[in-house]
Amino acid sequence: MEARRLAILSSHICPLGSSQPRGRTPIPLFSTLSFSDCASDSDETKRLRDSQKKVQQNDCVFCKIVCGESPALKLYEDDACLCILDTSPLSHGHSLIIPKSHFCSLKATPPHVIAAMCSKVPFISSAIMKATGCDSFNLLVNNGAEAGQVIFHTHIHIIPRKARDCLWPSESLRRHPLKLDQNTFKLVNCVQEELSPAGNTEDVNDRGSTLAKN
Repeated sequence: MEARRLAILSSHICPLGSSQPRGRTPIPLFSTLSFSDCASDSDETKRLRDSQKKVQQNDCVFCKIVCGESPALKLYEDDACLCILDTSPLSHGHSLIIPKSHFCSLKATPPHVIAAMCSKVPFISSAIMKATGCDSFNLLVNNGAEAGQVIFHTHIHIIPRKARDCLWPSESLRRHPLKLDQNTFKLVNCVQEELSPAGNTEDVNDRGSTLAKN
């Protein structure tokens, strides 16, 4: 079953010119998305879909894709997230994993949603690597405008890589050893303080509310 699912995922991102076996209906590459039909229409599934609709935004292109109002090339979909091809790819097979609920940033995204997205990375990336003939990829999140985030709906990039593709100019830059000076130790102390329970009350409250819901 796992091998079959990988084969189906891979077929969705094979070059358009690839041949189809005789007697098999070609898989449509361009389709609009809807909520997943993988799970049965249980009360829990219906509640999940209703909650997703409540936190979607009308002006968000990803929310429109989730609702089926905008077209996309879909590679994978389940009740929590979906994976589509990037419409402005940095490399062949450049894909995005997006949650079905709208969260503007990584910080605003609940841990269980991030976990659901990340849990699919090994499975989806394996299919993309096989389909593109690559053996490496970058896993990337642009969080915030200064980091290059354009669509403010949390998403994870899977970017297939090949040798000497010169995709990132920074890879050719010479890296310098970390300076163990006052500024470095100050940075360590500041981060540790932010991560401590006393300095990160917001995270503690979030975890408490999550435990209460469970």
